[in-house]
Amino acid sequence: MHAHRTTRWESSDHRDYGRTFADLRSSGADITGEARLADVIAPRHARILDAGSGMGRIGAALQDRGHDVVGVDLDAALLEQSRESYPHLPVVEARLDELTPEILEAEGHPTTYDVIVCVGNVMILLAPDTEREVLGRLRALLAPEGRMLVGFHLQAKPRSSRTYPAQEFIADAHAAGLRVEARFASYDLLPSSEEADYAVFLLRAL
Repeated sequence: MHAHRTTRWESSDHRDYGRTFADLRSSGADITGEARLADVIAPRHARILDAGSGMGRIGAALQDRGHDVVGVDLDAALLEQSRESYPHLPVVEARLDELTPEILEAEGHPTTYDVIVCVGNVMILLAPDTEREVLGRLRALLAPEGRMLVGFHLQAKPRSSRTYPAQEFIADAHAAGLRVEARFASYDLLPSSEEADYAVFLLRAL
């Protein structure tokens, strides 16, 4: 039987993560900035995959904007929170380094997507040395003219995550069959700079 590779997320203490976002949601805080940018780059009524969807905040916000959204995450507890908070958002329990079109098809979901969203530090909480594999698996799910939105802290944040320099990510993306269309320092499109500690990438297939 295939042994799962332990992700940095699974190795960390993240008991407060779901509760923190639940409290922010209840308080009316803005927790959907990533979704607003994804909506801008998506065609109307797009098929969108939220890779590493967590408790569903981004996927639900995109669903509210009229898109056909599917969330994927490996954390059963967060997926249960997602189902409770956003019962109309379909989610699949799967690991991104093992995600295939067949897994999605078996759950009754599309196997290609106009936009794939991978935000909230998912890339720096993967299992070590799986970044290229994950990017390749997501690349395989992109529609011919599809785009990917990826964002993460460049320096290790939160605890247990890795430092992931922008140029290393760009090389990994290229190796996975993706090219960088644009790079920013935030989801409201602040320009990237040497001082920025966050990176937002728009990617297309090579």
